[in-house]
Amino acid sequence: MIKYILIALLLGLVGSGIWFWTKTDPQKLDFVDRIAPGASEHMQAPLTGIAYGDDMRQKLDIYTPAEKAGTPRPVLIFFHGGAWRDGERDGYGFLGRAFASRGFVTVVADYRKAPTVRFPAFVEDTAAAVAWVHDNVAKHAGDANRIFVMGHSAGAHIAMMTALDPQWLAANNLKPDIIKGVIGLAGPYDFLPLTTESSKIALGQWPDLTETQPITYARADAPPLLLLTGDKDTVVKPRNSKILSAKIEELGGAQQLKIYPGVDHADIIMAIARPFRNKAPVIADIVNFINAHGQQ
Repeated sequence: MIKYILIALLLGLVGSGIWFWTKTDPQKLDFVDRIAPGASEHMQAPLTGIAYGDDMRQKLDIYTPAEKAGTPRPVLIFFHGGAWRDGERDGYGFLGRAFASRGFVTVVADYRKAPTVRFPAFVEDTAAAVAWVHDNVAKHAGDANRIFVMGHSAGAHIAMMTALDPQWLAANNLKPDIIKGVIGLAGPYDFLPLTTESSKIALGQWPDLTETQPITYARADAPPLLLLTGDKDTVVKPRNSKILSAKIEELGGAQQLKIYPGVDHADIIMAIARPFRNKAPVIADIVNFINAHGQQ
């Protein structure tokens, strides 16, 4: 929190300090990304609050590149973190702008949270959002045959569950191969026994807890994985990414693991915002991954 306030002060926002203090961390990050010096990132005006379900949480925003392309563009769907309990899509405009300006139709999707719902409701929402994008993204210059999913922290967990366990997409009449790649930022993939209060509330009531773990569904024919984590992450330890990487490799699947030195749990998502891109080459690694696996 202090780092955001210092940045705001340095950027001459003393008079806006009270307003700044009331915002969520992603909203603060989005704000400093907007006003940071240097070239801004261009895209069409985002389409916000699009419903993919009936619940007020089941909404998404679409960020589209400014330039028209001769062919439909790859699609990146992002799910935010927050321990399955907190967070919302509002505030992730910095991520939408970053990837839309690099040529991808970028979708930021929200989902229902604990304790209002428990596992597997948020995984069901993830699959429903992917299904909505698959059915509708052509209207927004996106290619339904080149969909990538990405998440940070709990968002990486639900994205990975949707990609690895075919039942969630099947419930939406979709085959698992509609997802061309999965990008996990500091995700929990193998974290039994449950040790945090938030994980116990969100997942702990499920009869077989192994069914809540992405590692359980590792398979050779999984979509390619890009697993990004930091060696200073004490919230979701790098072992999660290492274990999933090793399991997919053992099975003969496609995966890449990158561990950023000196990067912690918050740094890895902050590195997508303009003032903090020197923390780690997160954007470049994601762009390279999508370009490598998203050929028409």
